[in-house]
Amino acid sequence: MGVLLALLAAAYVHYYLYLPMGSGPAGPPVAAAPFEQPWTERQVLLVGIGDSVTAGLGSSRGRSYFERLVRNPPDEFGDMQGRSLSRVLPNLKTLNIAVSGSTSLHHLEHIRQKLPPQKPDVFGLVVMTTGGNDLIHWYGRSPPREGAMYGATLAEAQPWIASYEQRLDTMFGEIESRFPPGGCAIFVADIYDPSDGLGDPESTWALPAWPDCLAIHRAYNAALARVVAKHAAAHVVPVHDEFLGHGIHCRQFWRARYDSADPHYWYFENIEDPNDRGYDALRRLFLNEIVRHRGALADPEK
Repeated sequence: MGVLLALLAAAYVHYYLYLPMGSGPAGPPVAAAPFEQPWTERQVLLVGIGDSVTAGLGSSRGRSYFERLVRNPPDEFGDMQGRSLSRVLPNLKTLNIAVSGSTSLHHLEHIRQKLPPQKPDVFGLVVMTTGGNDLIHWYGRSPPREGAMYGATLAEAQPWIASYEQRLDTMFGEIESRFPPGGCAIFVADIYDPSDGLGDPESTWALPAWPDCLAIHRAYNAALARVVAKHAAAHVVPVHDEFLGHGIHCRQFWRARYDSADPHYWYFENIEDPNDRGYDALRRLFLNEIVRHRGALADPEK
């Protein structure tokens, strides 16, 4: 009996508490061919907008997704050598106005206050993460409200979801207004799910249960998709699906989202931000979407 209990305890630790991060590359491949020639000689401003994910919390120096988009770190993985925006955009400048801990309510004000109108020849390449903190703050330590919805019911959250949709639409409009006639392309990540699709924050032992969390999470991502569909310059970066299987249940091989090729944890110790491998995956996801829509960078006079 003692041996059986010890084995059960070891299995529990291994499959429920042990969250190894793994090593090496993470996320989808990025093709080399698009980076063999410059995309444009235009002036391009890469703008980061949003929360701690775009600010880079949880990453090592030089390894946030924003920094990795700009240039490869010195010890870059072999399959990503030469795949960065500075390689194909010789007149690239950067501006990152993302703030850790901020919500979508803050992001609209950040755009208005920190993103000035640009010169007519500047093209805006905008990367965003917004809305995640709206859902998780303050982890049930206070009654749910707009911008801090943890613990809300779906019915209670409906007006806040509608406000998020309207606010995101306004954000995109404000961004687009900063880049006429140069134009812009906006790449916004959908919101990932550290529970790997199970919606059980209580399984961490640190968070209270939230029965409607997945329904509200889906509603937020659906609102984001609807707004993107209204703006020709906007594109969704599919972070949610790529990160499933790399959250708090990453070791549980019986789960539908288990990734046998990389059964590792892509999040930082706070559960809400990526770790270095997660930021590698984010960088690849953003870069693939930017590559897919790089035709928008073409000089309109040519």
